[in-house]
Amino acid sequence: MDLSPNPDSPPSAGGNGGGSSSSSSSPSMGTPQSPSRYEAQKRRDWNTFGQYLRNHRPPLSLAQCSGAHVLEFLRYLDQFGKTKVHTAACPFFGHPSPPAPCPCPLRQAWGSLDALVGRLRAAFEENGGRPESNPFAARAVRLYLREVREHQARARGVSYEKKKRKKPQQQLQLQGGDGGLHGGHQQHHPPPPPPSAAC
Repeated sequence: MDLSPNPDSPPSAGGNGGGSSSSSSSPSMGTPQSPSRYEAQKRRDWNTFGQYLRNHRPPLSLAQCSGAHVLEFLRYLDQFGKTKVHTAACPFFGHPSPPAPCPCPLRQAWGSLDALVGRLRAAFEENGGRPESNPFAARAVRLYLREVREHQARARGVSYEKKKRKKPQQQLQLQGGDGGLHGGHQQHHPPPPPPSAAC
């Protein structure tokens, strides 16, 4: 099974919510058949990872790749990161908006790494890999991402738990004017006067 990334392969079809992208339409269609932003990014990530494997010493095939190699790749990407992650000795450790610059290193943000791993996990299987041997789904990779998230949350004073769910009261306010889609009570609409009142 050849799992080597092929940078010359046509971009996978997208724009319809994902799914299998093994079939490709004729390229003469132009804009309507252009890949979605997600599919284009996934293809770029896949090619970048393939280049990393080829430049690895010794070079690796994708079939030899393990979760440990994925971790090496994620750490390698830190050199291109743009997110300031304060060290424990930094006076701005835990401050979301530092008032001055500091010499702390730049890293890949946890959210970027998490999304990258998700795209590569999908690309691995789309390119013939078996789900049970997917290195991007390895337990070590999940633990690493969790560790990065927790460390960056502490170092940058950022909470990743803010956008959980709407409060029930906000949902009740939002249902006003929706035509009673939620089956709300009719308490705010008193019944009309009886027609016999004019007699």
